[in-house]
Amino acid sequence: MYLELNNRKIGKNLPVYFIAEIGSNFDGDLVKAKKLIWLAKESGANAVKFQHYTAESLVSDHGFSMLEENSTHQKNWSASVFEVYDKASLDRTWTSELKKECDSAGVDFLTSPYSESLVDYVDEFVPAFKVGSGDITFHKIIKKMASKGKPLLIATGASELGEVRLAYECAKEFGVPVVLLQCNTNYTAKKENYKCLNLNVLKTYSECFPEAFLGISDHMPGHTEVIAAVTLGACIVEKHFTDNVENSGPDHSFALDPKTFSRMVDDVRNLELALGDGIKRVEENEAGTAVVQRRGLYIARDLEKGNVLTANDLVALRPFAEGMFPPYAEQQLVGQVVNRSLNCGEALMSDFLVEQGS
Repeated sequence: MYLELNNRKIGKNLPVYFIAEIGSNFDGDLVKAKKLIWLAKESGANAVKFQHYTAESLVSDHGFSMLEENSTHQKNWSASVFEVYDKASLDRTWTSELKKECDSAGVDFLTSPYSESLVDYVDEFVPAFKVGSGDITFHKIIKKMASKGKPLLIATGASELGEVRLAYECAKEFGVPVVLLQCNTNYTAKKENYKCLNLNVLKTYSECFPEAFLGISDHMPGHTEVIAAVTLGACIVEKHFTDNVENSGPDHSFALDPKTFSRMVDDVRNLELALGDGIKRVEENEAGTAVVQRRGLYIARDLEKGNVLTANDLVALRPFAEGMFPPYAEQQLVGQVVNRSLNCGEALMSDFLVEQGS
C-alpha cells in the first residue's frame, strides 16, 4: 500500500518523505523564500511547505486580547498575536513563483491553506493538502480539502483520539489517502518536551486506522524522535526549516538549519538501510564471517577405513567450510562408517562416510 505525490511513492518500506516546513521563516522576503527552497533541497528535503493565511481569516485580535493568560510560546512575542501573524503571512501572489522555484529545485510545493477560499486558490499548485493541528476540529475545511481528491496530511497535535477519528472520517468520506502525523504542539523546543512526544501513538494509529499512512510533525531541535518515529512506521517527516535558528521570528528557534536537517536525512537514510526487509538470512557481508566463526565437526583421533564413528571421535572447531557438518549433526553421525582413513584434526566431510544402504 502506498500513496503517490508527483509520481513519488510513499509508504511502508519505501524511502521516508521529508518535508521542510519553511512556514514564516522567509521573513517576508520572496528572495529569501526562494533561497530557502534551494537550501532545503540541498539538505535532502523532498518537499518544502509554506502556509497560506491572512491574520483576519485565522485569528481574532479581540479574542486574544480577552485571554487572561497566554501560557504558550506566544507570551514572549513583542507584538500582539494578530500583528505577528499579519506580519508573518505569505503574500499569496508569490504562490506561482514559489511553485516554479520548487519545480526548478526538484522538490514538491506544499502549503497549509487556512481558509476555504485559500483551499481553492492553492489547489492548482499542490499535490496534497496539509491540515494543521489547530484545524483538526475544523471539519468544514478538512472536507473542503478532501473534496479536491488529493492526499490529505493531518497533523494531530493537542488532540484526543476521538477528535482524530472524526477528522479522519471527514477525509475518508471523499476516499482520499490520509496521513496521520503524530505531533506535540509545543514550540518552546525545551528538552522537557520529550516526555510529551508520545511516539507510541503511532502504534495506536496503526491499529485504529489500518488504511492510514503514518508520519511525524515535530518541533524539537534535534532528530532523535524522528529516528524513533520512522522505526515505528512513520513514512513522512515534517520539520521546520530555517537558514539560521538565531533569526528573530516566531518559527526560527525550533527549526532545523541546513546542517542539522541534512544530518537528520542522512541518519534516517542509514536507518532505512539498517531496518531491512525483516527476512532473517546470512547477509552478503556475513558470508565470510559465517565460515571463520562457525564451528564444524573435525576428527578427534586417527581413524581407519571402516571405523564406526562415536561421539568421542568428533570435536567442534572453527572454521566451518562448505561440505562439513555443523555441530548439531553429531548425533546423526554417531554410528556411521567412514569410507577412508582419517587423521586427527581433519575436517569430517560428507563424502567421507559410507552411504546408508550400500
